[in-house]
Amino acid sequence: MLPLPRKGWRTWLLAALLFSAPAMAQIAERCAPCHGPDGTSGTPGTPSIAAQPKVYLENLLVLVREGVRGSEVMQQQMKGLSDREISALATHYSKQALRPTPGAADAALVKQGRLASAKYRCGICHLRDYRGRDGSPRIAGQREEFLVTVHYEAKRAALDPQMVLGLIQVESAFRKHALSTAGARGLMQVMPFWIKEIGQPQDNLFHLRTNLRYGCVIFKHYLDLERGDYFRALGRYNGSLGQAEYPNLVLLAWKTNWEYIPG
Repeated sequence: MLPLPRKGWRTWLLAALLFSAPAMAQIAERCAPCHGPDGTSGTPGTPSIAAQPKVYLENLLVLVREGVRGSEVMQQQMKGLSDREISALATHYSKQALRPTPGAADAALVKQGRLASAKYRCGICHLRDYRGRDGSPRIAGQREEFLVTVHYEAKRAALDPQMVLGLIQVESAFRKHALSTAGARGLMQVMPFWIKEIGQPQDNLFHLRTNLRYGCVIFKHYLDLERGDYFRALGRYNGSLGQAEYPNLVLLAWKTNWEYIPG
């Protein structure tokens, strides 16, 4: 949670009351093109931010603003925002209702999901209804194809899906079309040279499944190279081998927000 200003809570409360609705709407417009005008994503592979826990959004947005997480596009959108503006933005989206995804649910798949969530005790961090709390994000109501594809591609590469979610959180803040100044693309920030190394010329690194498959295969390669040492493998993935900042961020996101406790 963001700290209160030094002048005390009365000053903070007065400032919050004076923060105008038009100003909030103008800031929220920065998020609307990808996450929807009310925070409910209509774009495949892009998560919804409506109804996410306020603390989770505050922490994420501060890290994006400071250039620690998220894509270059997200960082530019958050650049220059004050703590008060970020807190107001987080409050705004945490209070938005998450609209249900159109279409009928697959009953058999829902049943499988219930069994899997019970097995992996997802409700311990994300609560029984998966609405999230504090620093653990909401997963209820998220776009089905994103979560299913992450799970499939992670398992296909013999990786923990929860670890992959932590890596995506740090690399792109779940932005499907994230593009770094170095040219890294998509959710897992894959560099284009990998297409020549392991793919086909027509591969689109902004495509959901393609990006996740590349990212998982590449990380598994580094994990095998480092004989299961996640710290060193993450350093290789990020191109910062020997430096602690990036591996620690991913490991923290994994353990704090996504890790389950096996039964």
